[in-house]
Amino acid sequence: MKIVVLSSHTSSLFWFRMDMMKEFIKNGHTIIAIGPGSEDEWNYKFKEHDIEYQQIYVDRNGVNPFKDIKTIIQLHKFMKREKPDKVFAYQAKTIIYGSIAAKLNGITEVYPLVAGLGSIFRGTGFKNKIIKLIMEIQYRIACKYSKKVFFQNNDDKSEFVKNGLLGEEKAVIINGSGVNLEKFKPVKLPQENTFLFIGRLIKDKGIMEYLEACKIVKTKYSDIRCLLVGPYDSNPSALKPEELKPYIDEEIIEYFGEQKDVRPFIVQCSTYVLPSYHEGTPKTVLEAMAIGRPIITTNAPGCRETVVDGVNGFLVPVKDSYKIAERMIWMIEQKEELEKMGQESRRLCEEKFDVNKVNEVILKTMGLY
Repeated sequence: MKIVVLSSHTSSLFWFRMDMMKEFIKNGHTIIAIGPGSEDEWNYKFKEHDIEYQQIYVDRNGVNPFKDIKTIIQLHKFMKREKPDKVFAYQAKTIIYGSIAAKLNGITEVYPLVAGLGSIFRGTGFKNKIIKLIMEIQYRIACKYSKKVFFQNNDDKSEFVKNGLLGEEKAVIINGSGVNLEKFKPVKLPQENTFLFIGRLIKDKGIMEYLEACKIVKTKYSDIRCLLVGPYDSNPSALKPEELKPYIDEEIIEYFGEQKDVRPFIVQCSTYVLPSYHEGTPKTVLEAMAIGRPIITTNAPGCRETVVDGVNGFLVPVKDSYKIAERMIWMIEQKEELEKMGQESRRLCEEKFDVNKVNEVILKTMGLY
């Protein structure tokens, strides 16, 4: 079969969905990956994995309807030309407009993945409410045109069902994107007390809380290292370079920008920290768990799925730098407990988050075996 994998963020498509696409190919199917990234930049990268890549226009964070119409037109032309048998889409705009374009071309095998509801669904304010209302209408249409809808946590699924966007019978829960346990193998903890955050530098990821927590902890333990890996972003809640600069100048954090391979940084850390406000299931947390690291993350949708509190790490309240700092200090002062927590992280990955187990559910649901 010809399968289209559609996303509004090409690098996410390449790094987060590659194991799944390889599994599709392994089962004899042809894959076309679709995203907004330049074909000149991405064509050869996908081609190395026997995947065709095509570029479409997507204004990922904008609210201009004319730009969104341009996306629908391009997707409609693409579906008409390629006539895929099945469509797998994730991220809001490509789920919504991809399913509409598929419907217009008589394609009924559409499988969206709702990999976390963003700030619009959990935000406040009048403008936010209006945008949320529009998105709910769009998601209801997308779900109507979809055969099954994947969710990475029960909170997001319940939100859709409760608001009438989706019937319970269409929902399928998967354990995040999964993690490749061959690629991310256990590595012994370092001697040095080192904390790490990986992610896009947007406030919804809890970046400000991480920076403030590092500042607090460094007043007591000045010799610890606090690492930060990830790109600046176009999201409305994105951190600006001038906001990060004081933390770099004061040597509170060491910033390494965007990295293609995060493993060397996870290996350096003794504890992984992600104070996100909401996630599908955070892939960076799973990767740190697979390498055998204790986790500090929030008791928020998606994040809470990754930690058994007090067993492989700690759950902290959302937007609470002091509680994060408290748990970071605990990790420093109870260092003998870290190895046991790291082992529990790995065990949880093997039991629940193995990418092969996640992909098995996706392929079975899509009828690709």
